[in-house]
Amino acid sequence: MVTAALSLGTHRVRAVGHAARTAMAAGAPWVDTAPNYAQGRAHEELRPVLGEYPTVRVATKAGFFTREQGRTALAEGVLTRQEADGGHSLERGFVRWQTERSLAVLGRVDLVFVHNPEHRGHGLDRAALHGRLWEAFTVLEEFAHAERIGGYGVATWSGFGCGAFSVSELLALARQAAGSAEHHFTGLQMPVSLIMDDPIRRALDGGGPLVRAKDAGLITFGSAPLHGGELLDAMTPDLVNFIRPGLSAAAAALLPVGSCPGLDVVLTSASTRAHWDDAAKALAAPLTAEELRRLTDELASE
Repeated sequence: MVTAALSLGTHRVRAVGHAARTAMAAGAPWVDTAPNYAQGRAHEELRPVLGEYPTVRVATKAGFFTREQGRTALAEGVLTRQEADGGHSLERGFVRWQTERSLAVLGRVDLVFVHNPEHRGHGLDRAALHGRLWEAFTVLEEFAHAERIGGYGVATWSGFGCGAFSVSELLALARQAAGSAEHHFTGLQMPVSLIMDDPIRRALDGGGPLVRAKDAGLITFGSAPLHGGELLDAMTPDLVNFIRPGLSAAAAALLPVGSCPGLDVVLTSASTRAHWDDAAKALAAPLTAEELRRLTDELASE
């Protein structure tokens, strides 16, 4: 078994710069962020740290924005009043505007995720949502073709579960946006945890979006492995021992995610070196497929 690379996810992180410096010093290969994280300050806090660690890859997003960012977009004619009040947009002009701002602040971007395209459905039916995705992909293809970003992808919370799209449909939209098979759709991010464990179960059976994405050559990211911290309350001593005796609750919760077939990167918000080392030590010896299946079967029976 190959373990997923432990990397920093900055959602819910308060001191983003400190957490990033800690993660990068510990060897994290990726940092994942978004324009709306840390009340809109995440990019600014990351910029100097990224300068210190030029080999660390950075992923950001397009879609959600803060109220202040919405007011700026409205003032610059990028969004209408109604769109600015919505807090999320995949309009072609907005995706271009937001990505330009991300590049200007961060200095470099390896991957831009279209952020939760299923959010509120935009009042659109499935076909219309796919049309909006195609528009966003078209803009991001332009950035990638100009070598201003490394590639793009989709970061979803419930898009696969609610049937908004499939991996094959996203790839087809990317080919349409690129006008050929040589597209720049290179990443997929979705929640993977012991609470949202359907991706683990399906991957163990050789299917599901993670395996489909991996087979297509995409980089796969698992978000919210501790389910926003809620999972820690469920990590009883018996459950920790079942996973692996001697682990901390956080490490025991992370280990099954890091061991999930088809997952390349697991994003955690750990901000101290002790927490990073604790998690990294656990992930250095991933669970076998048999151990992972026994765990998911045990959880399913409770």
